[in-house]
Parts: sequence; C-alpha cells; structure tokens
Amino acid sequence: MAEQQQHGFELDEDQFCCSICLDLLKDPVTLHCGHNYCRSCIAGCWDHEEEKGVYSCPQCRESFNPRPVLRRNNMLAEVVEKLKKTGGQQASPSAALACAGPADVACDFCSGTRRNKATMSCLACTASYCAAHLQPHYSVPVLQKHKLVSATAPLQERKKKVAAERAERQKQLIVSQQKVQERVQERERELKELSQAVEDLKSSAQTAVEACELIFTELICSIQRRRSEVKQLIRAQEKTAVGQAEELLLQLEEEIAKLRRRDTELEQLSHADDHIRFIQSFQSLSSPSESPDLRSVVVVPLRYFRDVSDSVSDLREKLESILKDTWPRISATVSSVDVLLPPEPQTREDFLRYCCPLTLDENSVYQHLSLSEDNRRVRTVWNEKGYPAHSDRFTSSWQVLCREGLSGRCYWEVEWKGHTLSVAVSYKDISRTSGDSKFGSNDKSWSLVCSQRGDSFQHNKVKTEVSGRRSSRVGVYLDYEAGTLSFYSVSDTMTLLHKVHTTFTQPLHPGIYLHAYNYGESAELIKLW
Repeated sequence: MAEQQQHGFELDEDQFCCSICLDLLKDPVTLHCGHNYCRSCIAGCWDHEEEKGVYSCPQCRESFNPRPVLRRNNMLAEVVEKLKKTGGQQASPSAALACAGPADVACDFCSGTRRNKATMSCLACTASYCAAHLQPHYSVPVLQKHKLVSATAPLQERKKKVAAERAERQKQLIVSQQKVQERVQERERELKELSQAVEDLKSSAQTAVEACELIFTELICSIQRRRSEVKQLIRAQEKTAVGQAEELLLQLEEEIAKLRRRDTELEQLSHADDHIRFIQSFQSLSSPSESPDLRSVVVVPLRYFRDVSDSVSDLREKLESILKDTWPRISATVSSVDVLLPPEPQTREDFLRYCCPLTLDENSVYQHLSLSEDNRRVRTVWNEKGYPAHSDRFTSSWQVLCREGLSGRCYWEVEWKGHTLSVAVSYKDISRTSGDSKFGSNDKSWSLVCSQRGDSFQHNKVKTEVSGRRSSRVGVYLDYEAGTLSFYSVSDTMTLLHKVHTTFTQPLHPGIYLHAYNYGESAELIKLW
C-alpha cells in the first residue's frame, strides 16, 4: 500500500476483481459495455450461450451478436500486476465483501446479524446477492438466464415500483391493443372492399369488352351491309345502263347498215346512162330512210361511277374524323377506371392527365354570342344574325354550355379576354329561359366569376369572395366521385382560387358566361388533348 500512497491515492481491490470468479482479474479483457472479466471466465460463460447464438454481459446483460473477439486490456493488466506485487494477490475474495450499511441493500443469502452489501438483485429469484452469493448466477447455466439488476433499492420496493409501472403500462397496452384491433378491423374492411372492388372491376371490364365487341361488330356489319348494298347498286345500275346502251348499239348498227346500202345504191345510180331510169330511181332513193323512233345519241362526260367512289371516300373521311374526335374521350374514360383512387394532382402535368375534349353546344348558345367553326371559342356580337330557336337555347343569359356531360376525373382550361367572365359547370336540366338561369344563380350550377374588379364564386345565389393571383387562363378540375370542384389560376404555376366540396347527382356540363354589355368579350376552350 506504500507505493499506492506515494502516488496520492489508494487502489480498491474490489474494482479489479472478476465478478464471475470473485478473484483478481487474470488476463483481463474489456467488453463493449465497459465491464471487465478474466478471459477464461467470460469465455466459459459464453460457451454455455453458444446454442442461443446471443452473448451477453453477466453484469448489465447487454447482448452481443456475433460473439465479440476478446482483446486483452493491457493497462488494466498492469494495474492488477501492481496490486499483486503490493500484496493484493493474497487477499481472499471475501475480503472484497463489505457489510451492508443503513442505506445499502443487504444480501438475502448472508446469515447472521451482519450481512454483506448486495451488489445485484435477481428479478427471477426475487432476491439480492452479494458478490460471493451472486457467483452461481454467472456459472450455473439455468441461473444465467435470470435477469440481474443493480441492487440500488430493496427488491420489494423495486417490485412495487415495477408493479405500479406495469399497471400504468397495462392501461397503455389496453389502449394500444384497442387501437390495433380497430386498425385490424379497418384494414379487414378495406381488404374486403378492395377484394370486392377488384372482382367488380373484372366483371365490369368483361361486360364492357363484350358490349364494345357487340357495338363494333354491329358497326362493322352495318358497314359491310352498306358496302354490299353499294356494290349491288353499282352492278344493277351498270346492268341497266349497259343494257340500254347495248340496245341502242344494235339500233345504231342496223341504221348504219341501211345507210351504207342506200349509199351504195346512190353511188350506182350516179353512174346510170338511162336518164328516165335515173329520174325514176332518184325519187325513191332520195326520200328519208332514218328510223323515226331512234333518238339522237349524246354520251355524258367520262366520269360514270367516279362520283360514287368520291361519295364513299367522303363517308370514310367523316367516319375517321368522328373516330379521331371521339377516341381521346374514350381513351381518357378507360384510363380513369381504377380500383383505387389515384392521388390528388399536384402539378399541371398531373392535371393534364385528365384533360378531356370539349365542344360548345350551338343549340344552347345565347343569340348574341357567336361560336367559332370548331365550337371551342365564343365571343359577344351585336349585329350578326342570331341562332334559330331551340329548346336548349339560353334566352336571357349570355352563356353557353358544352355538349359533353362529365363524370369521373376531368380537367380543362379556359382562356378569356375582356371585362367579365364566368367559368362554370351545370346540370343539363338548368333553366334556359327564367331570370335565374345565369350560372351560379341556382342550385344546378357552380360558377367562378372573373372580372377586373376581383373574383368571386357563386352557387345558388350565394357569393363568396375569392383571393389569389389571377391570370387570363383558368383551369378547372373535377373529381366527380370525390365531390370536389377546383378552380385554378394558370400561368407558370397553378394557384388554387376556390375548391368546392359537395355531392353531384348528375353529369356536369362545362359552361362559359360573357359580360352582356362589352363588345369584344371572348373566351376559348384550350385544346389540351
């Protein structure tokens, strides 16, 4: 001890004892958790844990996997050697044991009135142990499985705290278990709905395929029938016309033969020497001999059945035009069918996936509005002749509806120029003649009103002011199933102006309203498809 005191401190031999063999460390090694052991002691403990494949520290029970490589703690080995040289190696393990004080936890296995201080408590045995009585928990395989904790408080008191904590955690467990069960029920419901939706989708797809096959088959049969009818008409007309021509040919040939014979007779008469015979024969030969019933032959210009081919070619072009105009909508409708609702679009590119072809209905347009030839642009006019009367025509509001009724997910854009514009959607059975037929003035239409003074949203005569950056282009996004209708200002970015949440009961027709008193107001459905 003199050498230790010369350096101003004393070494506690207990700090350098192996907690397994309770002797001074021999060939000491340090684990990752910081605890030290004799190499042979910890190796022996881990040999018993080989079957489990998990290796733990006997003191703190920290687990290691794979089995750590044991490395010698050279500094600790030097300290132990110094203790041995100062006589520490003669100290018995029991010398390292200390009696339990008033604030210490006493060993439950020590006998007598003065029990040793417990260093660890076993939760399985419900007992506390001093270093001497703890050794079996490190060497006996069955006891090695027990959970050891530091003996910082009486075990019974610790058990009460643990029990109280367990009771609190038990309440939390019940709540968590209820949430898990509710989540399981929700997921099972979703699983059932999704499975049913998949089956319904398969059934719907098969029905649609069969229906489309039938429609196209009927269309093909109709075209084939018309093709056969045209062929028969051409052949019949050919037979009739050729028959008439051939009959006329025979008559012409007969007349030509007669005329040739007459020409021969006249030629012979011209050489006759008998004047009396010449005069007598001339009287009979000079009289007309044409067939009185044979009409003059006039051949038509060389076209014949070319006009028929041109008419069929026109029909082909019209059918192809119809297919070209209709196909994007068919394709978009097919693409919108899904089992799961896709995520809400975020960028303009996302919205453009749902663009749909639209055309303004000339039967609904107000008489002082004019549509372009492609029925996508509308403008205000005063001096031009109005459209003819129609039951679908608006008679008191400067507006027009689109022909197409929309459901599902759809997106379109309107470019406008002027003072005031309303971009709207409406049910088809909206009033066409009454004073409340204007978009937004009834419960059958929803309208975003854009003007130089500011924007607003109107539905059923209820007006809501709208704020946000505005451009000359408005984007409209409809999610029919979700019951949402959104209006956006479209420029370099898309700015949400207003969003409607409701339940739609009929297909929605896009509509446009222009200001009644400004000449030159115009709006156009932008072709995005």
